[in-house]
Amino acid sequence: MALMKSEGIDRLGFLIHDAARLMRRCFEQRGSEYGLSAAQWRLLVRLIKEEGVAQARLAELLEIEPISVSRLLDRMEEGGWVERRQDAADRRVRTVFPTDKTRAVFAEVKAVAGEVYEKALAGLSTEERLATVHGLRTIVENLSAGDAAESNCFREMKK
Repeated sequence: MALMKSEGIDRLGFLIHDAARLMRRCFEQRGSEYGLSAAQWRLLVRLIKEEGVAQARLAELLEIEPISVSRLLDRMEEGGWVERRQDAADRRVRTVFPTDKTRAVFAEVKAVAGEVYEKALAGLSTEERLATVHGLRTIVENLSAGDAAESNCFREMKK
């Protein structure tokens, strides 16, 4: 355990959380000129990647309640950012699509994200940047292996 404390590994969770929070805040400050919150930006990025996603699936991907996604989409639809359609196979399912307005702004959003990432990674060499991304990707893969990630996590910890 002494090695763990001396290396700061015992603070890993706090560091990851703080880094994510600060990046979100910086992105929100930089992206506010478009009139969208960080949650709305995250939703738009998901829509660009998964156009026509079901509204319920979008809630899962964003890890927020379906009613919260519905309210978020209501505001975004009013602003012309998204379009909701009934699924052709199941009329109870509503699918969500980005609008031309969203597609036009997406390149600018990516540029803002690039600026935030550059600020976050300032002072790190190329090798350190690649190692950071690789390490975070490995952490995500380790903790999300399989569909029952939570039960797998606790099972592995008991070993």
